[in-house]
Amino acid sequence: MGGQLSPIDKAKFVAAKQASEYVTSGMKVGLGTGSTAAWLVQCLGEMVREEGLKIKGVPTSNRTAKLARDVGIDVIALDEAKWLDITIDGTDEYDDELTLIKGGGGAHLREKIVATASDRMIVIADASKKVDTLGAFPLPLEVVPFGLPITQNLIAETLTGMDVLGNEVVQRMQGDEPFVTDEGNFILDLHLKRIGNPRQLSLVINQIPGVVENGLFIDICDVVIVGHADGTVTTRDITNDTSDVVRFEVLDDENIFSDMAD
Repeated sequence: MGGQLSPIDKAKFVAAKQASEYVTSGMKVGLGTGSTAAWLVQCLGEMVREEGLKIKGVPTSNRTAKLARDVGIDVIALDEAKWLDITIDGTDEYDDELTLIKGGGGAHLREKIVATASDRMIVIADASKKVDTLGAFPLPLEVVPFGLPITQNLIAETLTGMDVLGNEVVQRMQGDEPFVTDEGNFILDLHLKRIGNPRQLSLVINQIPGVVENGLFIDICDVVIVGHADGTVTTRDITNDTSDVVRFEVLDDENIFSDMAD
């Protein structure tokens, strides 16, 4: 993990470092997708190589699967694992109730399946992901390609009756082509600005034909671990109603993070 780290990468790394302490040998671990989750995979790979950690990793995307194999983690499919001890993933937004918006990387369908097949879900994030009200980050929907214009129109009509500020529906692109998920579907990003009732919105949106899954994670996340550029990490466990703060010493000259104090 050499090279100069940016402040945001330091925050992501210390959050991932703290989350890795929840993983012990023998566990089956859901591995998230995205830049923050990639730090977690790197940390676990280091533990596998240097400490003899023995785990089975269940990736939430093809790119996470490749990274996990590259760093030495034994990768298995969810069907083989059947049930997981823990899933650790990033988030695009979260609120006080640990309701999340995920899917910025286009993997929220697999991420939600893996997270709900786990005893616990831990989210790792930098401080910018905390919001009072969800919705500034566009809400992703995974949709089937068939009948896309009809699905898009039905979504726009449905949003007029929801407690949201915006109703723009935009198909996600990758260059000049539609973004395609690992399941072969498309992504529609809903620019809502504010989501007043995430639970209601999630239930209603998922009833629209053509919608496979939305990026709202409700009653799924158990723990959020937030990293800061100065090495401070805060952990909030909503199940046990506990909060903890630790600090890692950040040695910029060597980019080494060492546990400093509780």
